[in-house]
Amino acid sequence: KNTTGEILVCAYGCFSRHLNPDTELKRYFGARAVLGEQRPRQRQRVYPKCTWLTTPKSTWPRYTKPGLSMRLLESKKGLSSFAFEHSEEYQQTQHKFLAAVESMEPNNIVVLLQTSPYHVDSLLQLSDACRFQEDQEMARDLVERALYSMECAFHPLFSLTSGTCRLDYRRPENRSFYLALYKQMSFLEKRGCPRTALEFCKLILSLEPDEDPLCMLLLIDHLALRARNYEYLIRLFQEWEAHRNLSQLPNFAFSVPLAYFLLSQQADLPEQELSSAREQASVLIRQALTMFPGVLLPLLEYCSVRPDASVATHRFFGPEAEISQPPALSQLVSLYLGRSHFLWKEPATVSWLEENVREVLQAVDSGDPAVGACESRRKVLYQRAPRNIHRHVVLSEVKEAVAALPPDVTTQSVMGFDPLPPLDTIYSYVRPESHGNTIALFFRSLLPNYTMEGERLEDGGAGGPNHNQGLNRLMLAVRDMMANFHFHDVEAAREDNPEGDGEWD
Repeated sequence: KNTTGEILVCAYGCFSRHLNPDTELKRYFGARAVLGEQRPRQRQRVYPKCTWLTTPKSTWPRYTKPGLSMRLLESKKGLSSFAFEHSEEYQQTQHKFLAAVESMEPNNIVVLLQTSPYHVDSLLQLSDACRFQEDQEMARDLVERALYSMECAFHPLFSLTSGTCRLDYRRPENRSFYLALYKQMSFLEKRGCPRTALEFCKLILSLEPDEDPLCMLLLIDHLALRARNYEYLIRLFQEWEAHRNLSQLPNFAFSVPLAYFLLSQQADLPEQELSSAREQASVLIRQALTMFPGVLLPLLEYCSVRPDASVATHRFFGPEAEISQPPALSQLVSLYLGRSHFLWKEPATVSWLEENVREVLQAVDSGDPAVGACESRRKVLYQRAPRNIHRHVVLSEVKEAVAALPPDVTTQSVMGFDPLPPLDTIYSYVRPESHGNTIALFFRSLLPNYTMEGERLEDGGAGGPNHNQGLNRLMLAVRDMMANFHFHDVEAAREDNPEGDGEWD
């Protein structure tokens, strides 16, 4: 039996050198294409320290400590628990941010960032607004600035690489870090850097692996396959299956045999290893098809493959298989297919899948008891998805999965800066009830057209402004803000501190 330490090494590994997307892009396109005229060894660094998660940019406002810090809560059994903390000044800024969100007026967040340019939740909220307006570059830049602000607050003992540092998601101050990492990971995947995105996924998982508040286990297999890191996915499954039942998640049930199959297609491995991988792939894909028969027909439809009539009309794989799935299972299947279906489109993969579908049908027709056992497990295991899965679906923005969310989730007010907060949240401070009017006056002093939510009935249409007009005004305000910042001189900072602060975890 593996020790916890061995499992952690398998799950997270030493990934610091893979956190920089430029490293991956250079491997694909060459250093000259990535760096342009920039010297390959040039690296911009600014105070207060060298950072792993992002590289500070000369276009960012001058960094001053925003009042964000981190403290060590306890060290126990080889694990260290940390928590971000907000100073009194940062708490005031946080209250202003909440008032800006409640105002339903995006420009108010821009105003707040003019006075507090490294306030994390404001940066994340504004990034979402930019992304909705399809300004991906600005959205990514704001997330990177949020990550930089948080990394500058790290405790000296907090390590990104050890896999032994924990952040409790129940603490609101910690949640911003999780969400910033998730958003950066999503940008990296869309940018064509799946290996770097995989390392960010590992990092998020390492912060609270038992609770997995953002349910990264629903995504890590996808990124491993996209990065062609098949060995990692297989080893993770082998190490974690016994205590996490990963095979009961449709994504792992199908991704692991796919990883074995793709591994068996690599010509540089010994023939015995290729044969063993192919055999294991077939065993696992048959188990997956038996446990989750409702995946097959939608997957083939995504891949534009017309199944044989004997498959499409069979009682086991036919339409009834999808319809009879419990709602929670349908949500997991929709998430997996919406995200990963394209990984199955290669002709060799489809041919291998069809071969094993025939084997499963023979087992069904012959009365294999495993078929009935899987049906019983499906009815018991997938009654209702836990809150972290719903949170993951909201963040994923996979439309097929979002459409399958239950009504008690879709009718809630879901905030982008804190989607579906834990019901057992641990508050270190609360917002004063009287603070709203004071903050409203603050925004009115900086932005004359500021209004609180209850004052906006004259805008028409259910008492709210036109959403698109609001976002358009926001983008104009953001660009104006970015153009009028007084930028610091990165080269001057490097001359003052030519050695930087050195490497650190």
